[in-house]
Amino acid sequence: MKKRLRANSAQRLRLMHDQLVQAYGPQHWWPAESPFEVILGTYLTQNTSWKAVEVSLANLRNAGALSPEGLRRLSIDQLQELIRPSGFCTRKAPALKAFIAMLDAEFGGSLDQLAKSPTAAVRSRLLALPGVGPETADAILLYALNHPFPVADEYLRRIAERHRLLIPIPGHKVKGYEALVQLTRQTFAADPVRKRARLFNEFHALTVAVGKAHCGRTAQCAGCPLAGDLANASS
Repeated sequence: MKKRLRANSAQRLRLMHDQLVQAYGPQHWWPAESPFEVILGTYLTQNTSWKAVEVSLANLRNAGALSPEGLRRLSIDQLQELIRPSGFCTRKAPALKAFIAMLDAEFGGSLDQLAKSPTAAVRSRLLALPGVGPETADAILLYALNHPFPVADEYLRRIAERHRLLIPIPGHKVKGYEALVQLTRQTFAADPVRKRARLFNEFHALTVAVGKAHCGRTAQCAGCPLAGDLANASS
């Protein structure tokens, strides 16, 4: 029963992905000029809007700090002031410094060396850092380090709940964020491994697009590309 339900959900979600591609086209995420800028964005976007993040990134760019070398040169006070528009600067600045300290101490200051490490090891190390939860860690893995690892967020959670893609199963321990990650993995399990990073990338971006347009705190189903699937959710 468990496998049948999850397979059915995965099949539906794969069709939903295809509908979103047709509706919105390629999203070209993450909007950044370098992998390190992606990492900065993943930290700064926590609990704030992307418009606020863009202001902080512009400040860092003007200060020559959109690189590990540039960030190293900044004092914690300077960094806090530059990223203040993103909010929670007294928490985010030390977290960014902790990432740089880890990169320097364990990977010779090289993002390339970090990216070459096994996915599970990198994820575990990222999750051990202050200010890094599963969504931030997975966004770094996927968008900055090009590891084929899904990213789940609030928009995907809303879609999964409203379309009843994650039906509670007695005795099934995987819940919440990790359940969404597992479902996304199963959704693209039949696709070639070499394509999964790109597929996970586009899928996450597409769920954000439909989430902003239709699947906010209050669902706006009229005109949603996924509205036709709701019949499956209630059957």
